Amino acid sequence: MSEDEAERAASALRRRGVRAAAVPEDPHNPDGEWRVYDSTDPVSRRDITEEAREAAMDRPGTGGPTRGFVIPPRP
Repeated sequence: MSEDEAERAASALRRRGVRAAAVPEDPHNPDGEWRVYDSTDPVSRRDITEEAREAAMDRPGTGGPTRGFVIPPRP
């Protein structure tokens, strides 16, 4: 996921009421796995990836994300 894609995913989650920051698990490998946290502060942040997935899927008629955090556009 690129930085732009991560910000779009986090923004979409915020519109659904989830305070989110998408961050690579390994900051030196942005092409690897990404997680969703409630803050960008690496010391105090809490991993909310599962909560974020549930929030992203809570959209009637869409079936939720199709791959990771690819969120379909609003109708």
